[in-house]
Amino acid sequence: MGLIRRSPRPSARPPELRPPRSMWWWALPAALLVGTAVWGVSAWLLQDVGRLDVDRQVATRIEAVRTALAAGAGVGAAVTLLLAVRRQRHQELATAHTTHDAAERRVTELYTKAVEQLGNDQAPVRLGGLHALERLAQDTPALRQTIVDVICAYLRMPFAPPPDLDATDEPAVPRATIAGVSASAGRDPHEERQVRLTAQRILAAHLRYQDPPARRWWKRRDTDSDARHWPDMRLDLTGATLEHFDLHDCRVGDAWFSRATFTGDAAFIGTTFTGDARFGDVTFTGDARFNATTFTGDAWFDATIFSGDAWFDGATFSGDAMFGDVTFTGDAGFGRATFASHAHFRNATFTRGARFVKATGLERAQMDGVRVAPAGARMTRTWPPGWREEPADDWGTLRLATPDEEGGGAAGSGPEPAPRPED
Repeated sequence: MGLIRRSPRPSARPPELRPPRSMWWWALPAALLVGTAVWGVSAWLLQDVGRLDVDRQVATRIEAVRTALAAGAGVGAAVTLLLAVRRQRHQELATAHTTHDAAERRVTELYTKAVEQLGNDQAPVRLGGLHALERLAQDTPALRQTIVDVICAYLRMPFAPPPDLDATDEPAVPRATIAGVSASAGRDPHEERQVRLTAQRILAAHLRYQDPPARRWWKRRDTDSDARHWPDMRLDLTGATLEHFDLHDCRVGDAWFSRATFTGDAAFIGTTFTGDARFGDVTFTGDARFNATTFTGDAWFDATIFSGDAWFDGATFSGDAMFGDVTFTGDAGFGRATFASHAHFRNATFTRGARFVKATGLERAQMDGVRVAPAGARMTRTWPPGWREEPADDWGTLRLATPDEEGGGAAGSGPEPAPRPED
């Protein structure tokens, strides 16, 4: 229960606490300073004492000595005050370091306990560990990337999704036994699915980014308009099994999804990848929606299998777009997509419809070995200008038009289809 309390927010690390120096480092200079003050004042006061009468010389010398000693005492008091200030500063730094170290130890304890909970066999305990990590990352920005890495590592663990059961059917035996795993022998896969879906939702909730609203002069500036967003996070979900993965309207740094399996639909609508996005060797068993997605770095989809429809309508590829050896089993939509750099479709396979309406930047795309299945009924294919579809054996292929063919229109092009509504 202690994990659900608000975690301490460690302050910035205080200045370095230097070890105190030897006493002689300040005692000797202080004695010299006091002696110099006494000598200087007495010499200044007695410089004209020889011009006075003998009776007045004695009194003057006594008064000069008193004044010089008072000056020395004042200098000594100033030195003592400086030493007291130094001692006070040292104590304040020591207290700040003690407080900081205590907060760091508390954060480490919370982190360790939450990670230990992720290894528990009970699903509620694992859920508690995920939410404890989420709150710890929200309160401790320095730990956010580490906690995101832990959640990604959990999602990379081997997992076989259990078969879906009809909600109206009541199993006669526990669900874990139906899935082939005894509840006493390990984790219930249905409960594990809920834990993993929770981990996915936590990532999406804190990667989702909303542009701040336009500021009006009569409104006070909101300095924390998107406090739940964790900026510049990297995702490493290599080889993970992800169900109904929804990362729409998110902002992500580098992202590694190589060899991952997306079961159900996967949504990246409106997402911005500020680094490289690697989806090589990925399997999408449902629809993959990348509508209006921005790839700031390179986008890798080599050898990816899209079992459902793949929609990249309105996507922006600022770096290289690699679609070599990709398989589009369903429809492939690249309407109004922008390719600012190189586009590679070597050995790509288009099984059903393909829509490249108003896509730009594909005039010099690499398309060696592209395979196109024979067009069937209710199948629309609209290729970019300069692309030509030609028969090759039972399947067709694509090539770039020669300069003489540029004015003849794109073979295989048809009327512009109605835009597909986005989710």
